[in-house]
Amino acid sequence: MSISQRRGSLATVVLATALATAAAGAPAASATAELAVEISGGLTQPAFSYKDAIREHVRVQSPVDSDGDGKQDLVRVDIIRPKESSSGLKVPVIMHESPYFDEPGVGFELDRKTYDANGNLTKFPLFYDNYFVPRGYAFVSVDMIGTRLSDGCPTSYGASDVLGGKAVIDWLNGRATAYDDNGDPVKASWTTGRTGMIGQSYEGALAMGVAGTGVEGLETIVPVAGFSSGYGMWRANGTLTWFKGGPEWQADRVDLDPQEKCAAVRRQLAAGSDDETGNYNAFWRERDYRSGPISKARNVRASVFTVVGMQDRNVRADQFSTWWAALPRDVQRKAWVTQYGHLDPFYARRDVWVDTLHQWFDHELMGVANDIMRRPRVDVQLGPDRWIAQADWPAPTRTVTLRPRQDGSLGRKPTTGTGSYLDTRQTEVAMARDPAATNANRLAFLTPPLKTAMRLSGTPSVSLRLKLDKPTANLGVLLVDYGQDTCIHGVDPAGGQGLKFIGGEDCVGESTADDDGCYFRAADNTVTSGFQVVTRGILDAQNHKSLSRATPLTPGKSYQITWSMLPQDYEFKAGHRLGLVLTGTNDDITDAEPGTGTKVTVDLAGTSVSLPLFAGTSSAK
Repeated sequence: MSISQRRGSLATVVLATALATAAAGAPAASATAELAVEISGGLTQPAFSYKDAIREHVRVQSPVDSDGDGKQDLVRVDIIRPKESSSGLKVPVIMHESPYFDEPGVGFELDRKTYDANGNLTKFPLFYDNYFVPRGYAFVSVDMIGTRLSDGCPTSYGASDVLGGKAVIDWLNGRATAYDDNGDPVKASWTTGRTGMIGQSYEGALAMGVAGTGVEGLETIVPVAGFSSGYGMWRANGTLTWFKGGPEWQADRVDLDPQEKCAAVRRQLAAGSDDETGNYNAFWRERDYRSGPISKARNVRASVFTVVGMQDRNVRADQFSTWWAALPRDVQRKAWVTQYGHLDPFYARRDVWVDTLHQWFDHELMGVANDIMRRPRVDVQLGPDRWIAQADWPAPTRTVTLRPRQDGSLGRKPTTGTGSYLDTRQTEVAMARDPAATNANRLAFLTPPLKTAMRLSGTPSVSLRLKLDKPTANLGVLLVDYGQDTCIHGVDPAGGQGLKFIGGEDCVGESTADDDGCYFRAADNTVTSGFQVVTRGILDAQNHKSLSRATPLTPGKSYQITWSMLPQDYEFKAGHRLGLVLTGTNDDITDAEPGTGTKVTVDLAGTSVSLPLFAGTSSAK
């Protein structure tokens, strides 16, 4: 059966289920009334009781033994589903797998699980159960291997992290075994098997990783700020972007078991990550969901609805752009491209987000005929309360190459001359402010004021012809918008990743005394400034040929070094100026790299920045 045929047939699933139950002996009228999912206006309606829903839990047998105890790890799965699913109604599944149910908690408000005397959940974190169970979905909350009530050890994005989640999809589709508390096998006889995974950050990465195995039954994923490469989480072109020992720290953070249980695994993480060089190796390849041995973007069969914050310092935007570009062309997809940081849009654009997510799951898991796939594929945020819709990402552009000049200008024509600076560790504010001022630790170049608005959409690149007086340096580059403006304060984690709480709550879905589904309201947190760092790029110069092998530079020898900056979607307004800042170690990006003190001499004739741009003002949505 083709994908279109399979989806088209889903609209008859609910009615067929009801009629089959009637044929087995139940009165047809009452069976249809009791078991039918209600659909109106292209959306499922809240026709099932949340209070009376079935709550249960199982432990799914995975194919891995991550803690080396000689037994395959069992994965804890907490379930809530309409009570009618025990009377013949087959329901699809929304699955949220997380390592964070112990520490630090999940979501912006750090939700945690609570249990009754039978070990079943009285509170499912986040709103998905409150909202979707009354509409005819099951919701399953999965403790990632090595966390909460699952066996094993977390491996910081490794194979067992991914394969534990895949085992749950297999169980939901009759291909794996689960057990109750008595050790008796349990089948998921209540589900259609059609499953959608959703989650933020590590959780979103798990969805991407599981999808990249090509597992059947995973019909859609919704990764929010999910990463596609473990290397890209802790490294950027050979530099260490976070503190040393990151994967070991991450695993220890989410695992509250006694230290000795996973001590050997922690040692393997510390050794494999190779902080001393920052190079890409077999350890990082296992944690590569773009083209690794466990998960590959080209193997994704599920549809994708993803969210990226272009100013996210935690999961940087190239984690989205490279994976998005590597997906098979026939994968149905949708994206929100925002100017926030590491943020769930449930807090940024709540009504639109919940409505869009509802339509997406209804279409992909229920087979409801709505127009979600006929809308423009991508929503792009260009500023506070300013969104546009477009057919894909990035937008169609042409490459504009700008070249720095000795007088501090930035233009299209070739130039001559040299400039130099020292690789010292600085904040981006220090690097970008006062571009006309003399600063021994950077070179700054500006275009004339723009005559019309210019929008950047995609991934810029920079090419430097340079000499060093030492074997290496941390090379940094900033693209800066100079001009007074008010923008999303997404660059500051202390600033709420671009949001601020405004008082009050919204209750999403139905509630019980233990699980009210109510969450704080928030609004854009903005800042007005004379300049805004738009995007950046960093590189350990000795990794300019290969991320897997360091090649120290010969002092005094000229090299041409080209690399990609982080992607962005940003509008430079008329009258503003584009700025290019060449510098060293970026204190906003790295917690681990000191400045090398290397003198970097730049040959301006061989130096340029290439930008994917188009002219004109984009209309607001």
